[in-house]
Amino acid sequence: MARSGPGAGEPPVAITAPGSNGSASRPGAPDHGSKVVVGVVALGLARHVLRSRRFQEGVAMTAIALVALRRIGQENRAGVMARLSAWNKREVQRLERQARAIKGAGQLARSGPFTLAAGGDASQTKGGEHDS
Repeated sequence: MARSGPGAGEPPVAITAPGSNGSASRPGAPDHGSKVVVGVVALGLARHVLRSRRFQEGVAMTAIALVALRRIGQENRAGVMARLSAWNKREVQRLERQARAIKGAGQLARSGPFTLAAGGDASQTKGGEHDS
């Protein structure tokens, strides 16, 4: 919102205390000293946490759990791949059987009549004679 009244077009002027150099810090803005204090406190807290037996046990338990989950995942993938490979092998065998049956049916249709020989084997007849 624009200012109105006398001095409306001029930039605002900061009010400073007499004897100061004119550079006032904002209220609540951290200065260098407070940043150093916060840094030292943070380092002390990090040192305390890292040296804590409870923290170290938690990190160790987390690491063990992650390794266990990784192994479970690997075993799961291996099991899935084994099942998939077995299924694929069965499908290939089934398709090969179907292809042989279709190929055999095509040959039967083109070859002519069959008769059963004494042993139960089918053989093709040519002019009433059995092929050997």
